[in-house]
Amino acid sequence: MTDDTAIHGTVAEGFESVRAEFGSAAAEEGGEYAAQVVAYRNGERVVDLWTGPDVTADSLFGAYSASKGAAHLVVALLVQDGVLDLDREVGSYWPEFAAVGKGDLLLRELLAHRAGLVGADAGFTLHELADDRIIAERLSGQRPYWRPGSTFGYHALVIGALSGEVVRRATGRTVQEHFAERVRDAYEVDFHLGLPADQEPRYLSAEPPVATPGRLAARAAEATNAHSLSGIAFNRHHPDNPELWKLPNFPVVRALGPASLGGVASARGLARMYAAAISEVDGRAPLLEPATAAAFAQLQSVGYDLVNRVHKAFAVGFHATSEVYPVLGQGAFGHSGAGGQQAFADPRHGLAYGFTRRRFPFPNGPAPENDRLIRAVVASSEALR
Repeated sequence: MTDDTAIHGTVAEGFESVRAEFGSAAAEEGGEYAAQVVAYRNGERVVDLWTGPDVTADSLFGAYSASKGAAHLVVALLVQDGVLDLDREVGSYWPEFAAVGKGDLLLRELLAHRAGLVGADAGFTLHELADDRIIAERLSGQRPYWRPGSTFGYHALVIGALSGEVVRRATGRTVQEHFAERVRDAYEVDFHLGLPADQEPRYLSAEPPVATPGRLAARAAEATNAHSLSGIAFNRHHPDNPELWKLPNFPVVRALGPASLGGVASARGLARMYAAAISEVDGRAPLLEPATAAAFAQLQSVGYDLVNRVHKAFAVGFHATSEVYPVLGQGAFGHSGAGGQQAFADPRHGLAYGFTRRRFPFPNGPAPENDRLIRAVVASSEALR
């Protein structure tokens, strides 16, 4: 069994409860538990912990959909610069997109998962899923699955390709290029949309979920048809669709860094990215002005998600994180990943948070320990006021 002595790293004075919660989570899951958790308060790192076989502070994990947060931080910067306008039609940047009834869709609506382009009729091969340019080209001519703007559903595997194509058309450069220059390199953020070959030895491969007979039976009972909206959105209708947990383990995904799912990061990188978004970090000014952060955190789509088939809340390109974790302040924004990853900024508390884990949770989605860890981080921060 893993106990608290196997928890490595440091916490600032007053954040000892976060270490205790992390130790409890590790003990409950057992000796193979591998994870990292990092938090910033007002631009200063106050939690920096890791545990598990082969894990160090610098280990890199698949970010899954936490990659969307990196991509849409770029979009927020370009809106802040005046290069993009949320209330302009997507087709004005990308004319081909306007085909088959998509001409009136606003960039704001696209970023709020309202386009109706959750996938393609024929689905995608692994190499197509890894290439944002191919996804964008395929979807520009795709008829949407609902009237654009009328409702919403999670564009799980494609939203980064769609918003990324708007960025490329408007600037001549990819989201990945913008992110590397303006965020990763400028703020020393350990998050990669396209992992350099010399960083490959730091990557720890994702491990499959523990699928007991009871869990498999429950999942089978809830499963939707492969040709349903959910099936299309997660590419289950394609005969060679890889299992979701495996995606970051494919070298082509790590190398190309598709903006919906292909990022690779440490918890330090996830947390530092969101700290840099809202706070001064190491003497560097925040990436986002308060008005920009508030605009991108504003709720856009709230209610029944046609893909996830549950109640969801989306902001502009980000999750409305305070709707998932009510302990956070209104206006918190970020993005989770299917592998259990979680990352966000909470401007009202001055907090930024990053969490990674190696084993894919069952079912996929935010790992349950995040709720306890986030509560401990917030409580510790409030006690210091």
